[in-house]
Amino acid sequence: MRVPRSDGAPPRLHSLVEELQRVGAIRSAAWADAFASVPRHIFVPEWYGQEVDNRGITVWRRHDPADRDAWQAAVYSDQTLVTALDPDTAERVDEQAWTGIPTSSSTLPSLMARMLEDLAVEEGHRVLEVGTGTGYNAALLCARLGDRLVHSIDVSPALVEAARGRLASAGYLPHLAAGDGQQGFPGHAPFDRTIATCSVPRIPAAWIEQTRPGGTILADVSMGIEGGLVHLTVDEEQRVLGRFTTTAGRFMAARGDAHTYPRLERAPYAPRAGSRTAALTATDIRAHYPFRLLLAFHLPGGELVYHVDDETGAMSLQLQQHDGTWARAPIADEDTTTVTYGGSADLWRQAETAWQWWNEHGRPAQDRFGYAREADGHHYAWHIPDGRRWPLIA
Repeated sequence: MRVPRSDGAPPRLHSLVEELQRVGAIRSAAWADAFASVPRHIFVPEWYGQEVDNRGITVWRRHDPADRDAWQAAVYSDQTLVTALDPDTAERVDEQAWTGIPTSSSTLPSLMARMLEDLAVEEGHRVLEVGTGTGYNAALLCARLGDRLVHSIDVSPALVEAARGRLASAGYLPHLAAGDGQQGFPGHAPFDRTIATCSVPRIPAAWIEQTRPGGTILADVSMGIEGGLVHLTVDEEQRVLGRFTTTAGRFMAARGDAHTYPRLERAPYAPRAGSRTAALTATDIRAHYPFRLLLAFHLPGGELVYHVDDETGAMSLQLQQHDGTWARAPIADEDTTTVTYGGSADLWRQAETAWQWWNEHGRPAQDRFGYAREADGHHYAWHIPDGRRWPLIA
């Protein structure tokens, strides 16, 4: 597909940069210049918008330059654009629409800007980016640091080759490779900064080994119920220590295979065991991101999902464990709720204990929590003001 390079892009690009500055995502002149010099539309020749078709099926509809104004309006807006679907789950339902699971996207520009600012690069820094995707973030890094200092890896050879062509057309030639980004970029270390645009259950040892002592790792750590961006410093003992950032953002999970995500094995749901009244409601959990993060510390390995009753269609928020234990509360409840559970009755009680702790400690924001990974692989979170620690699993 031939993508128009500049028609209509400069004014839209200028407006996007101004918007990112207005909301505080771009805070420095250096990154303002980088964003202003990289046309995003080169890196998003097509994208998929989620919608419900006339049969009630959720599908991903492809958008491309055929409708140039709508395409560029989307590309130069502050929104995430899905750019690839998992071929193992994608099924074509009409000429321009598919079902399936997204596997790559062009990230929300404001999130990218905040992360790049948080990365605190300096002239001469060598950077490893895990998750090349469209190549847009790599182009921004090249614009800021120069091609020879930027290294980017993605699990999908097809995405890497497409990104290579887009980067070249924009005038950038960073070091690119296809492979499991959780193994870093062997043979090119050490790096001063490592940034990941995929989530990992813990910071991989390879990233620590390939980031110089005193260097920074910025990544999304996923802990089941919730996760978040951590800003970490590598020490001489091959440990990383830091905190969750004020920038809140989540990414697709890292994959070791280019074509699909691993499927988690779960025990069947336990039979319903009872119900009770509780003060912690689904509304409370949904409304407070820092609390969900704390809940993930308290219930490592747990999950938070939406449940729809087969008979009534009523929707609930459900906590669940891999052993089949579950507890759910209706979405609509406000002040108190009726919790239904299967297996142990303790699951929602543990959530209530976390809720009580969070409120008693002044409802701390996410940047009041630290994260560390020891050289032996153990990782944990802690409450920075008082040192309360929660071991994590992965």
